[in-house]
Amino acid sequence: MSIVRWFSILGLILISGLVLLAARAGDNSSQRPPQWATPVGSQYNLNQMTPTLYRSTLPDSNAMPILAKLNITTVINFQPEADSSWLANPEIKQVQLPYRIGHVDDADVLMILRAIKDAEDQGSVLIHDKQGTERAGLMAAMYRVVVQGWTKEEALSEMMMGGFGEGTHFKDSIRYMMQAPVDKLREALASGACSTNPYATCAVRSWLKSASVE
Repeated sequence: MSIVRWFSILGLILISGLVLLAARAGDNSSQRPPQWATPVGSQYNLNQMTPTLYRSTLPDSNAMPILAKLNITTVINFQPEADSSWLANPEIKQVQLPYRIGHVDDADVLMILRAIKDAEDQGSVLIHDKQGTERAGLMAAMYRVVVQGWTKEEALSEMMMGGFGEGTHFKDSIRYMMQAPVDKLREALASGACSTNPYATCAVRSWLKSASVE
């Protein structure tokens, strides 16, 4: 690893540490940056990230009027358990993309960001996990960085100080974000590639499938 990359990682570690200390000291009661996600109501830790993207904890059947009011057309769930137990509206598309927060890789991020962008083309989208903190937090931050062009520092600040959960839950998210190849992720998202690594399992599987067709 190059010296420049080491300094970049050390810088992010220091920044994330300072942000976490500030959050524990109660700094999130100060003025909230206008670009951060905006709380919507008082239930489900529901926040609006963009005009068409929301994040929350696990909803329940009582959330249906809220989803209708927000014109949610797709719910993307990062849990192993499906949303069908509470989401019975056939007009709302259910997308289930569970992943392991401690083993997330670029292919997971690209698959989820692509699903979010595709769903946004059809209407408003809600992303969630059980607590709305770890899995939803990381993908919200990666959306900020890869799609919206935020810096890692800006995304980390919102992730840890935005009121989405305890800072102790962000260890794996910080670890991935520190080494995430943002430019490569952005290029892969635009090109349709499934990973930044041409030898990733999904890339090899895609190549074998295309070769068998030919």
